[in-house]
Amino acid sequence: MPVGVTDVRSNPNDQIRHAVKVLGKSKSRIAVFDEVYRGKKRIKTVIELMNATGLSRKRVLVEGKTLADNGIVGQVRHKDMTGYEKDKFYGSYKARILEFTKRPHELEKLPTKITPRITGMSNVPIYLPRQMIQTRQITVDDIDSFSRVRKIKNVPNIAPISEKSFKAGIQRIVGESGTFPDWGGEGNDLYTTRVKVFGRRIPTAFAFKGPGLRGKLTPTRMGKNGDQIHRLFMTSAEAFIVQHAGQVAESVPGLMGELAKAKSVSDGKQILYGIIDGDDTKRLIAAYDHAFTGTARRKAVRPRTG
Repeated sequence: MPVGVTDVRSNPNDQIRHAVKVLGKSKSRIAVFDEVYRGKKRIKTVIELMNATGLSRKRVLVEGKTLADNGIVGQVRHKDMTGYEKDKFYGSYKARILEFTKRPHELEKLPTKITPRITGMSNVPIYLPRQMIQTRQITVDDIDSFSRVRKIKNVPNIAPISEKSFKAGIQRIVGESGTFPDWGGEGNDLYTTRVKVFGRRIPTAFAFKGPGLRGKLTPTRMGKNGDQIHRLFMTSAEAFIVQHAGQVAESVPGLMGELAKAKSVSDGKQILYGIIDGDDTKRLIAAYDHAFTGTARRKAVRPRTG
């Protein structure tokens, strides 16, 4: 039985950084990597890769060997010829790795096990003992305050609403009557102690991105300097949620997870984090239609926990 070529116990961001460095700017190497991990086939032969990429046999073998020697693919015999096998880890993070090859300067901002980077702090290497880290990634279905969303199994066909309207709707659902004006340097768009998760109230910080932001949400598209997620985690909260009316790149929860680890160690608490993407946004609006309508906006805020 083939053995995975990556060490699943090591830090994911270190593995991602390693893959991006190996791929570098080589178009042929990137093409082979992209094709090995394209589709559902676990193994692709040299001939299949030649046909798909248009590269020569020699070039496929050279680039394939480089990837295999660096643990990014497995090199095997398949159908009486050389083949390259997917690794589960790199299969999961393929899109993020390719994204970094297009913008390699962003790689330096990627927090790693040894050097988590927090805006406003010096980049002094910090070792985070595993036993001190208490983090958990959650989904909208885990939040008790949004319990009605669990009944919405399919994504409804709902027109997007503005960021301001969505934030106001969340306030109504949880019963938060405070005012939270938007300005460029805020740490969060909404801070409340009225959100319930796993049966208890937890101080929660939200960052909202409405339909005005087109395309996939990435960390660099959050805030003028791409540091909004970092500022979010400087909030005195125990749960951190990023919401976007569209698709959210996996680099967003990836960064949130690393920042959650650092905050867990510094605060000595369990830190929860998660995203609400476009599909879950629609489910939430459908589940709490009363909170997101014009009529509801004119009513007084009333606490609702389910």
